[in-house]
Amino acid sequence: MTTWDAAGFDTRAIHAGQEPDPLTGAVVPAVYQVSTFAQDGVGGLRGGYEYSRSGNPTRTALQECLASLEAPGIDQARGLAFASGLAAEDTLLRVIGAPGGHAIIGNDTYGGTYRLFSQVALPWGLEHTAVDLTDLDAVRAAIIAGRTSIIWAETPTNPLLTVVDIAALAEIAHANGALLVIDNTFASPYLQRPIEHGADVVVHSTTKYLGGHSDVVGGALVVADGELAERVAYHQNAMGAIPGPWDSWLVLRGIKTLGVRMDRHCSNARAIVSMLSDHPRVTQVLYPGIPTHAGHAVAQRQMSDFGGMISFRVTGGADEAVAICGRTTVFTLAESLGGVESLIEHPGRMTHASVAGSALEVPDDLIRLSVGIESVDDLMTDLTKALQ
Repeated sequence: MTTWDAAGFDTRAIHAGQEPDPLTGAVVPAVYQVSTFAQDGVGGLRGGYEYSRSGNPTRTALQECLASLEAPGIDQARGLAFASGLAAEDTLLRVIGAPGGHAIIGNDTYGGTYRLFSQVALPWGLEHTAVDLTDLDAVRAAIIAGRTSIIWAETPTNPLLTVVDIAALAEIAHANGALLVIDNTFASPYLQRPIEHGADVVVHSTTKYLGGHSDVVGGALVVADGELAERVAYHQNAMGAIPGPWDSWLVLRGIKTLGVRMDRHCSNARAIVSMLSDHPRVTQVLYPGIPTHAGHAVAQRQMSDFGGMISFRVTGGADEAVAICGRTTVFTLAESLGGVESLIEHPGRMTHASVAGSALEVPDDLIRLSVGIESVDDLMTDLTKALQ
């Protein structure tokens, strides 16, 4: 265990991997904006650093913090930071996927992830089957003996907020010699830690809640097994899709306030869900905190709260959904999510346009909200006016 693993989440977020600088006493890690490091003789590395693609102290601080947040107390767990969430996913697939192999993915997988599987991994030779991951019998039926090496899930999913049972999927994966990968971007480690429920690898777009301020693009993996982590780290260096020191520092700064931000995201979302549920223009609200949500019971077991993401469907079809997105003023019409500011978007024409016409196509009357931390009364007033 590290010094901080027994501490509470917020304490780890502020301190893990971030000891005061031994030379100056600075309480915030430095931005090591450097490409190369002096060596004390050939092969004599100071602190293990030689070239910033292979390792950088600012990135190391971030990676140690990520591992502490997602897998406290697991000595061999390792965090690895990347230039984007998709860079993290691509690197992982090069390690645990292979030509001739097979993966199972959700039938409402994020559009960018689906594009990676269908347009990059598939031509490379890694096949996939998209199934409803809440249907465990369907998951078992999709296993191809000797070929399926990955079950890849999001929970909650983007943008339909489906919740999958991590422990049940882990049991199926491991019984068939496969690994379970969980994209934990929507929940963040503050609300959910998939490794504690049996997942082998956790994926994050650190652009979202971990960074939290819409000012950085990044990704991360947290790997539970030490041997697998070494293989992924080798590919991280060999493929080179790493974040720069400034990007690493921005994510690390964002993590320090993750807990307090998530509390506000969740409380604001609850109020907005209540308002939307009673609105005559809204035909369905998708949010795992609603008792009638199909995944509510599972979410209660594996999450400490239900997050700041909401999707809802409206009367009037796609044209009206798009019009509503254009009428808000506090909610900004934009892609991405997880920042302090509230965002609204039309998934069918924006973030999920890449799955249009496929089995993963999302409803055209669907609107997705990333609920920020503004005054909740302002947010509800803004939505109420947009829905008129």
